[in-house]
Amino acid sequence: MTVVQYEPWTLVNRLQRRFDRALGDAFAAGNSTPSNVAWIPSVDVYEEADRYVVRADLPGVDAKDIEITAENGVLTLKGERHADKREQKDGYTRVERVAGGFVRRFTLPETVTTDAIKASQSNGVLELVIPKQPKPEPRRIKIEAA
Repeated sequence: MTVVQYEPWTLVNRLQRRFDRALGDAFAAGNSTPSNVAWIPSVDVYEEADRYVVRADLPGVDAKDIEITAENGVLTLKGERHADKREQKDGYTRVERVAGGFVRRFTLPETVTTDAIKASQSNGVLELVIPKQPKPEPRRIKIEAA
């Protein structure tokens, strides 16, 4: 039997983040998300037989600007994308790519080996491979005659 952690506040927290982004940091003082978060990268998380894989879209973010920690059952991706220096000459300039800090946090299952997490980055995609602990084999216990 697999025990799944139920988090009833997930939807409320997601709505709170959207509300904070819409209104800015003026009302986000009590939020657990750091105030220097400018954007939230898209992330895919999937499970394979012997590992979990986390893939985060981080275009334009150097590996030296990314910090990955696994502590107390929480995986944290934190970093910053720096703005390009631009000279504005005659005409209009349009800048849609967001620069600034980001943070993503994930609750890790108890069945992972955090010491063996591996990270790689290619073409703007950060990939974390989180191996599972091997399942314990059932042990047959012999009954000894008294």
